[in-house]
Amino acid sequence: MMTSSNKLWENLAALLSVGLLLGGCALILAPFTTVLLWAAIVSYTSWGLFKRLSRLLGDREMLAATLLVISMIVAIVLPFALSLAAFAANAVDLTRSLQTQLQEGLPLLPDWISGLPWVGEQISRWWIGLEEGDPAVVTQLKAAFLGLSDYLLIAGKAAGQGMGVLLLSCILVFFFYIGGRQAGQWLELGLQRIAGPSGGQLLEIAGRTVKSVVFGILGTAVAQGVLAAAGFAVAGVPGFVVLGLGTAILSVVPFGPALLWLPAAGWLVHEGEYVWAGFIVAWGVLVVGMADNVIKPLVIGKGTDLPFLLIVLGVLGGAMSFGLLGVFIGPTLLAVGYAVLKSWIATNAASPVSPG
Repeated sequence: MMTSSNKLWENLAALLSVGLLLGGCALILAPFTTVLLWAAIVSYTSWGLFKRLSRLLGDREMLAATLLVISMIVAIVLPFALSLAAFAANAVDLTRSLQTQLQEGLPLLPDWISGLPWVGEQISRWWIGLEEGDPAVVTQLKAAFLGLSDYLLIAGKAAGQGMGVLLLSCILVFFFYIGGRQAGQWLELGLQRIAGPSGGQLLEIAGRTVKSVVFGILGTAVAQGVLAAAGFAVAGVPGFVVLGLGTAILSVVPFGPALLWLPAAGWLVHEGEYVWAGFIVAWGVLVVGMADNVIKPLVIGKGTDLPFLLIVLGVLGGAMSFGLLGVFIGPTLLAVGYAVLKSWIATNAASPVSPG
């Protein structure tokens, strides 16, 4: 006959075995966490499109999933790869032109730069020292070039890894399409076991928030890309189409578009187009930047009752904590937490309070 002590030890052993099993599974899947989350977000957001395409093709889900994945690779991964190639080529050309300029001699520093308050005199002295070959200035310039090279190397490595994540995520979306219905049922049942009857409601809030964030980010990216390309074209910056595409890609990062319009303004200054350089700076700050501050919160706010301040904090805080994926995770977690807190307050307010 089994004693209570033996039963307790058996239960502890079973719990330990399940914990070790789950921990092993999590350890194996940990390197693919980002890819799996991206694939889940993309497949959930485009699930309605997948079902409509499947019905048009005679309920052939395999064919519909294949066509959608190929479309994603062509529309997302291929432009990203082309932008990286164009950026690498432009970086090489810029480096060569700087080296040629240093060998041939520096141009005269514009008077308006020398006349800048507080910093104009220092810039003028530094420019004269560079022209005369001052060892201290040359050492500073070499250190700056070395730091820039290291930064570009790190940025290129990160961009290459990001492209690999995008490509693998698009491939995994295919399997999410095929087995997505069953995975959704498991997730809903699991949330109901944890959160009770409100598990389905929390899952609906999370899904609605993810969709709103995705559409808000994509809409902002398209708007900023088009506006930036228009500004570059008007100012006469070459390669405005590639720069606009790069702006759309960098728009998911806070202050990302400035990484393109600031160098474009610097190139215009180098060409002597000071008015157009000022125009690019003003256009980047007032038009391209404001599109991010207006479109993204409005679109995200339509899909959830999350307050505007929490939307902004969710996007920025998620990006700082989890990187690019945090742009989606931050508002979703805040929306679910806000819904749970709101439901808890409403439930306690409705319950009768005893006089004691």
